[in-house]
Formats: sequence, structure tokens, C-alpha cells
Amino acid sequence: MSIYSRTDLAVEAHNLWAENSRSTSALQGVKASTNIVGNLEITQVEILNESGAKCLNKPVGMYYSISLKSPFQKGTDDFSDACIHTANFISSLIPAGCRSFLIAALGNPDITPDALGPIAASNNLVTHHLKNSMPDEFSAFGDTMLLRTGVLGTSGIESAAQIKASCSSFSPDCLIVIDALAGIELNRLCRCIQISSSGISPGSGVGNNREEISQATMGVPVISIGVPTVIDASAFSDEKGLASMFVTPRDIDSSVRSAARLIAYSINLAVHKGISLSDIDMLVG
Repeated sequence: MSIYSRTDLAVEAHNLWAENSRSTSALQGVKASTNIVGNLEITQVEILNESGAKCLNKPVGMYYSISLKSPFQKGTDDFSDACIHTANFISSLIPAGCRSFLIAALGNPDITPDALGPIAASNNLVTHHLKNSMPDEFSAFGDTMLLRTGVLGTSGIESAAQIKASCSSFSPDCLIVIDALAGIELNRLCRCIQISSSGISPGSGVGNNREEISQATMGVPVISIGVPTVIDASAFSDEKGLASMFVTPRDIDSSVRSAARLIAYSINLAVHKGISLSDIDMLVG
């Protein structure tokens, strides 16, 4: 596995390139910038063409990342700030005219590092049925549907196939996919959210590639959102026994729940324009 394949984060792939190259000026087809806003590190990596995609081993598209020095804890100013910035980035990637959204929560709820999507799903506001039956009462809300795909081993059906069938049946204007990611930098583990316009290949960071979920395969614009919850252990040593092992934090339960809640709140803010963070707290608890 290429060292670039060990991470799903464009910011980490860009950092790897900078570390392994004498000059970032040699990196063609990529624009990158980083800003510090309060306690948040906000990085934008735009892969412009196939040359940039080949260099970073990531598809062409826009990648935003928001990193904190500590885990995302609900009730803190950092949590609220991260929610607002994440919601703004999601909004910026939603094409004009999109009114209906399918939110696809990927992952295995029985394996904590892979449960980001299913946990986030519990905090997403679903309104499609309500807007159809009571449009006036729910005019402040966007039109959202939710799909929990599970994993191939428990459903027998590829996540991409389930999503494609749902897109075909309900014709959403935009698809938002939530999934756990793999990383290589310890300081970003469970402390970084990536928002991307390029879609996602589930399991790619842990060498378990599944069918790609992108606009090309789904037929609608795709926004992917994730948090790195594991690191390939072979990133720390060349010892052969580490090749099939992954590192995850001791407090993975609380870290995944906090990150999942932040993602769900951010999606709610982005697609339901008439509500606030306090409204979401009241509605989802």
C-alpha cells in the first residue's frame, strides 16, 4: 500500500508531499492554504486536475478540513465554531437549486471506530415525509431523507448499490455521505473533519476498497464528510506483523460520539436554513 493510500485526508496527503519533496512548487494541479481561526486549523486543498490527483492519490475536487487540538466536545465554544464552519463548507459545496437531500450513513454500528455514520444518523433531522404531508408547517426545513447502509458483511449488499437504488427511487438533488476515515497523523485522529466534493471510496484507507460513491457513479452531486478514527499501525514501523493492524484512541467511544454529533449538527444547519444550533439541540436532544 502506498504511503499516500494510508490516509483519506487530502491535508495529510499534501503534508506528505511537502515532507517528501524538496519544494511544494513541484506539486502541479493542487492549490492549498491553511488559516487559524480561534482554536481551529482550517485547511483548503483543491485538486484541480489529473496531475494533482496522481500526486496526492486523491480524486479531483475540493477538500476542506477543520482540526482541533482537543476532541470535539459538545457544549464548548470550539464545538459551536466547528459546527458553523463545517456547515458553511457543506453549504458552499451544495450546487445551486438543490432542495432535496439523501443522507447516507455508512459504517458498522457494532465496531466503534467504524460507527461514525450510524451514530451521526441518530442526530440527523429527517423531514421528507413531513414536508410532503405538512408543507406549510415544515417550510423552515429542507427536504431530507436518511439511509443507513450497514456494511457488506452484514447486509450482503454493497453500500454503493443501496445508495444508487435510493437515488433512482427518490431522485434527491444532492447526496451527503458520512463515513469514518483513516489517517496517518496522530494529532488529527478523531480531531479533524474533512468535507469534500469528490465523493468517497469506502474502506480505501484501510485497504478494503468498496465501490466508489461519487457523482459519476450515483448520477447526483456528492458531498462526503468524515473523521479519521484509525491509523495504519505500519505507519509507525516497518515490522511485518503491523501490516494488518490499526491504532485507535483509548477514548474512541466518546470521541466518535462527539465527532458524529458535530457532523450531524453541521448537516442540519446546512440543509435546514431556518433553524439554529439551539433548535437542533431541542429537536434531537
